[in-house]
Amino acid sequence: MYLNERGYDVTPVSNGEDALALLQQEHFDLVLLDEMMPGLDGLSTLEQLKERDPNVPVIMITKSEEEYLMNEAIGRRIDDYLTKPVNPSQIFMACKKILDARQIRQSQAGQAYVSKSNQIREWLAGDMTWRTWIDVHRLLSEWDIEISRIGDDGLRQMIEAQRKECNHEFGRFVEHSYRTWVASEEDSPPLSVDVVPERVAPLLEQGKQVFFIVIDCLRLDHWMILEPMVSEFYNVRRDYHYSILPTATPYSRNAIFSGLFPVEIAKKYKELWSHGGKDDEHSLNRHEHRFLDDQIADMGIKLKGDSRYVKVIDTAEGQSLARKADSMGSVPLVGVVYNFLDMLVHGRSHSELLKEIAPDESGFRSLVLSWFEHSSLFELLKRLSRTDATVVITTDHGAVRGGRATKVHGDRQTSTSLRYKYGRNLRVDAKDSLLIEDPEAWGLPSTGLGSNYIVAKEDFYFVYPTNYNEYQRQYKDSFQHGGISLEEVVLPVVTLESK
Repeated sequence: MYLNERGYDVTPVSNGEDALALLQQEHFDLVLLDEMMPGLDGLSTLEQLKERDPNVPVIMITKSEEEYLMNEAIGRRIDDYLTKPVNPSQIFMACKKILDARQIRQSQAGQAYVSKSNQIREWLAGDMTWRTWIDVHRLLSEWDIEISRIGDDGLRQMIEAQRKECNHEFGRFVEHSYRTWVASEEDSPPLSVDVVPERVAPLLEQGKQVFFIVIDCLRLDHWMILEPMVSEFYNVRRDYHYSILPTATPYSRNAIFSGLFPVEIAKKYKELWSHGGKDDEHSLNRHEHRFLDDQIADMGIKLKGDSRYVKVIDTAEGQSLARKADSMGSVPLVGVVYNFLDMLVHGRSHSELLKEIAPDESGFRSLVLSWFEHSSLFELLKRLSRTDATVVITTDHGAVRGGRATKVHGDRQTSTSLRYKYGRNLRVDAKDSLLIEDPEAWGLPSTGLGSNYIVAKEDFYFVYPTNYNEYQRQYKDSFQHGGISLEEVVLPVVTLESK
């Protein structure tokens, strides 16, 4: 009667055999199952019930508080467990939790997101700092994940519009502030060049073994969906840093490993740094181990033994590293680069299959989660959790889904990236991008007389006037990096201590 009065249509049966027979004839949204029944007992009924309909939710009600019985029920995929005596309101709440959870979450999420959205608007109306922008990106990422989880199209459109507004303002903020950050550390955010001094060096000075892992192209929302899996094995501390510009591997990852801006790298390592056009992503990142060792030495840190460096570019390399993790206890510092996500981003641009699997940010997160769950990286982390090593995980840059094309004018020597370019006398719409005409003031090396850089803002990508419509269609909705957006710039730095 109690459940009927609250809108539930209840069909009573007195024993397990009758319940199973009825389930063969009709569909039920939920089964309330008494553990003690005449004939077939509750656990046996549960087992047969799940064989016939694995997806029907079941709440078991029992007077036994024995742990073994609870374990048996959980092992047979019970959805909830109530111990007698129970009152009707307890049963009602258990039913409501299972049957109405999604609707309740949608309703509550809508109210909560509107509140957070208003808070972000208030922040944008005031004086934004680099710290506030981290909070903005964190909130947007958290809500992007939650809205994707509950599948509310209205809320999804709202957050997409707000993210676009935020990225517009963030582009202006970075353009106004970045040169000051390069020139002075006073009130500047932690940048790529600060990751090792602030997050790795203090651990080495304490005599800890450190695995320093850089996952190329890991966005904050990607880390957020991986963090619950990692937290089963580690105590997780999440901090943040800003990628330097351009938000691309040759610049930001070298800055992490060397602790230097690209202009400083070019001066200190003249023989190692030279722009190589199309091959920059590969040719300019061949010396990361040396850069890391030099950076540690320049800080006056003396390691007890040589460091190790591993670049994981295929499955075999990753599996080999995971197997060796237990035997690397005497290595004080292990630097590791995982390239898979960056390869996935670039591969998606040219693969209709990957675009079908990951058509948007939510789909891409699912792909990242699936990869990580079965990856050699996760296996490595699980093995390291059984050692005394401290793990520091970060990334060199994120990625943004390109939405709008903007025309660029340059000669044939201009670099090929879609979100940033360097060359001579480049011209572009100032509303859509940042034009850097004095590279050294921005921490970048000059490539000769008249050389300049352009960096795309928001979700713009560069297309030449020749065959403009063709390339606009080809690269629309592709994930790219190198530009200025919250997704590319504001990044996680995570410290993991074994539980």
